[in-house]
Amino acid sequence: MAEESDACAVAHGAVSAQTGPAAVQAPAPAAVQAPAPAAAPVAAQAAAPSGDRTLVAVFAGPVSGYLLRYAADAGYRTLLVEPDAARADAAKMAGFPVLPAVPGDVAGADVVVTDHHRDELGVALRDALAGKARWVGIMGNPHHEGPHVAALESLGVAPGEIAKVHRPIGLNIGSRTPPEIALSTLAGLIADRNSRPGGFSF
Repeated sequence: MAEESDACAVAHGAVSAQTGPAAVQAPAPAAVQAPAPAAAPVAAQAAAPSGDRTLVAVFAGPVSGYLLRYAADAGYRTLLVEPDAARADAAKMAGFPVLPAVPGDVAGADVVVTDHHRDELGVALRDALAGKARWVGIMGNPHHEGPHVAALESLGVAPGEIAKVHRPIGLNIGSRTPPEIALSTLAGLIADRNSRPGGFSF
């Protein structure tokens, strides 16, 4: 479990992937820790047709910040869902479009929950599944049952619907840091949309 805790700390930006005393960083603030979308990504979002390749990142944090930036660069319409008002305000200041809950209609969208420690994850996943999202996933260690299972069961979500939640997320590239996890996740989503295996075989 210590290994899993260490991996979580790296993923959430509390500790760097390096080793040794110099690797320890200050705890990640609530705001999204990634560059705010620049002019080019914003233009790419505006050019995307309505309903075409939409990515919804749930919960502000280092991974969601990079994921939203990279997805915008790739032409996705992007949206951050953050129920916590303070974190939402910080994310808005960073330039991200923010909603307090998963929209009622996310048909065709890819929904990625980037923090499995949040109490609101069950509601977010339930709403994503009910909203007919194309793909729903949550970060986490595949060797342990995720907390989302119990959370969804407590909300009365059917086992068949719970099984639709992907975990882990992204391609297996050995990613540990927030930028690497975001790259892995986005690459996996693109591969899935294009019905490709996501490896080096063609």
